Amino acid sequence: MPRALWPLHHGRPCIEVVLTLTASGQNMSRVLLADTGAGTVQSPFQLVLDEDDCLLCGGFSYVSVTIRGAYSGAFPMYDLPVRIPALGFDEAHRVAAVANPPAGFDGIACFNFLNRFTYGNFGDAGQFGLEA
Repeated sequence: MPRALWPLHHGRPCIEVVLTLTASGQNMSRVLLADTGAGTVQSPFQLVLDEDDCLLCGGFSYVSVTIRGAYSGAFPMYDLPVRIPALGFDEAHRVAAVANPPAGFDGIACFNFLNRFTYGNFGDAGQFGLEA
């Protein structure tokens, strides 16, 4: 099974995803906080990203989603293609867009995104990883 590992970022677990800029077709890497406490398995969104990134990647908001917790209120939701090349992962996902992602990160990978993989430190306390 393919596995991708990332060093802890500011002492916290993270993953790196790749988004595609619509205007140029160039890839844009984003470091996301891996937060199993964000959302539930039934949450309507899998990721939380900066709204500017959603717009740069050609997203258009088709509905708003109400969030409670660290982010509270109604936020636009987008469908964006998300890739993790090391895992051969390339799928469209629902993204809640916020104005200010967590400090030091480009967004959040929520529980229902992470839960599709085997995840953890795989025996190395200085890393976090996903396994397909």
